Amino acid sequence: MFWDFLSPLRRIKTFALVGESGTGKSFRAKLVAQKYGIDFIIDDGLLIRDNRILAGHSAKREKTFMAAVKVALFDNKGQRDEVARKLQTEKTKKILILGTSEKMVNKIAARLQLPPISKIIKIQDIASQEEIERAIRTRKIEGKHVIPVPSIEIKRNYPNIFYDAIKIFKRKKGPGALGGGPSVHEKSVVRPEYSKRGKVIISQAALSQMVIHCVDEYNQNIRIKKMVVKDDSEGYRLVITIDVPYGTQLGGNIHELQRYIIDNIERYTGILIEEVNIIIDKFIQNGLTEE
Repeated sequence: MFWDFLSPLRRIKTFALVGESGTGKSFRAKLVAQKYGIDFIIDDGLLIRDNRILAGHSAKREKTFMAAVKVALFDNKGQRDEVARKLQTEKTKKILILGTSEKMVNKIAARLQLPPISKIIKIQDIASQEEIERAIRTRKIEGKHVIPVPSIEIKRNYPNIFYDAIKIFKRKKGPGALGGGPSVHEKSVVRPEYSKRGKVIISQAALSQMVIHCVDEYNQNIRIKKMVVKDDSEGYRLVITIDVPYGTQLGGNIHELQRYIIDNIERYTGILIEEVNIIIDKFIQNGLTEE
């Protein structure tokens, strides 16, 4: 059975490196993996081990930002299955997932049938504020992204987006360091197509229209009275005030409505909805309101 096939993945210890886009996660991924003895890295839709791309599809190849987000989140079942099968055959014990928020890395872990994340490392824990700000400037001004594998691997798999290569020298520490020399990690700098086209932002008005459409599809009798949309580094947060038909079973139906809104917006836009808070203001019946 399918679950029997995936059972070895349940024994994997899952780590995550979290930070906003462009803060240097991919640049530091190999150092984090080395520190915790991690063999495998999940980064932007790719499964990476020992400087090689084993499976997946790079989000950097996509021509639009929204398409890239969907790839990074393993929205495609074929991509998910390919990575899960490769993990099963490789028999890994530890894996590091990179993402822009805790919700994103948890979603990736769930979609790949990996165990819940046991340790989350934040970019602020391993990089100074000056280093983070410098990485953000490089991303915004030059549109450069890092993939934590050597240039030869990127040139073979994704030649159209390759830009440059950088080498990181790290002096070995510990009892066995004497005479061993420094370790060298090569990373590739790429320029995705979507980074050349400018940033795509979903306005609060557009997001509100999508919520109205979702609620209307779910139940035409539910009336939205007020909506507040907040955007932060973790994702979008929605507060929706509604009137509902008298007799509605609040427990199941309202929670289902929350899930319906989240699933549809995330599926069609690729953005992450951190939470949906629903406030029931009034019950309505036969065109009247029940206070």
